[in-house]
Amino acid sequence: MKLLNEAKHLVKDNIRDYGMYIALIIIMVTFTILTDGLFMSSRNISNLLDSAGYIAVLAVGVMLVIVIRHIDLSIGFLAGFLGAIAAILLMQVGMPVYIVIPIILILGIFAGTITGFLVAKIGIPAFVATLAGWLIYRGAILLVTEKTGTIIINDDVFNAIGNGNIPSLMVIGGVHLLSLLVGALAIVFYIYSTIKNRRNKIKYNFEVVSKEIFILQLVFVSAIIGYITWVLASYNGLSWTVIIMLLVVIVYHFITTKTVLGRHIYAVGSNPEAAHLSGINVSKITLLVFGSMGMLAALSGILYTSRLQSATTTAGTLFELDAIAAAFVGGVSAAGGVGKVTGAIIGALVMATLTNGMNLMGVGIAPQYIIRGGVLALAVIFDVYTRKKRV
Repeated sequence: MKLLNEAKHLVKDNIRDYGMYIALIIIMVTFTILTDGLFMSSRNISNLLDSAGYIAVLAVGVMLVIVIRHIDLSIGFLAGFLGAIAAILLMQVGMPVYIVIPIILILGIFAGTITGFLVAKIGIPAFVATLAGWLIYRGAILLVTEKTGTIIINDDVFNAIGNGNIPSLMVIGGVHLLSLLVGALAIVFYIYSTIKNRRNKIKYNFEVVSKEIFILQLVFVSAIIGYITWVLASYNGLSWTVIIMLLVVIVYHFITTKTVLGRHIYAVGSNPEAAHLSGINVSKITLLVFGSMGMLAALSGILYTSRLQSATTTAGTLFELDAIAAAFVGGVSAAGGVGKVTGAIIGALVMATLTNGMNLMGVGIAPQYIIRGGVLALAVIFDVYTRKKRV
């Protein structure tokens, strides 16, 4: 009984962090029941994660932009434009993949830095600066695809980024061994980092949950990682898209939680004036965040273009709105200073799960937009409610 009460208080006190996970589980269970188990099939889970990849990557970047109290509307068509440039370099110029990908990422950083310069140095509001970018990159896509239309990509290596899976060392009973090993390493890493974090908190006299609740948390999260790994390994194994998503999460989670840069980003978001007075270069942080956003937009464009195996004139349409919605559903605060990388990924998965589940049920596109809009509105209402409660 004592354990149950502690668990209830833990969820209640951290509802902002746990709410999105609870919502995702409820949505997944609901669709599993409504589709007679089809939703949780290996094929569908694999397709769901692959289709969420390019939005999840964007959501991580736009989460940081919102954390520092800005917005970026240009990222969708920037992703589409850079995907088209990648297709042109591959198919018309004849460059190899290992040259094209760094070029596209550098172009993304450059584009993002220009936006950051307009916001941080010139003083143009982010909404206006990125709306201008939205229009420019939309026109740029049409310009570079004007003569050819859709550009088909026949490069197997590039197309494998969005459609391929990691190689399998061995297949035992239809299960891919390497994917299982990656999942096992992820569980070990999670347990090690969580235990280390708990010990550090105890060392500096921070409040921690009881040992029983802590063990339950380890077992529960490890079981989820293990189950998803098993489901994917039983199909075609982990895809390169999932691996790229995991790398983005690991790198950005480390930056935002373990580095001085990460602390400065949240300080700027919480109170830009106080951050400036304490010696933080707010303009530099803004440039870095927008530069990072540009790089992730480039990566998103690569993932999307390789998944379609082509560059289209409509690539990037509504990407920015899906990414912003995912960030808000994932717990980022419109007031700035609050948001997590893991939350952005979970938010992207929530939105992708809604779309995937409704498609399986045959729900029309019009009700889908209405339902997704309702979920976004509820997420923002929840954000406002929790902030007022803390005050």
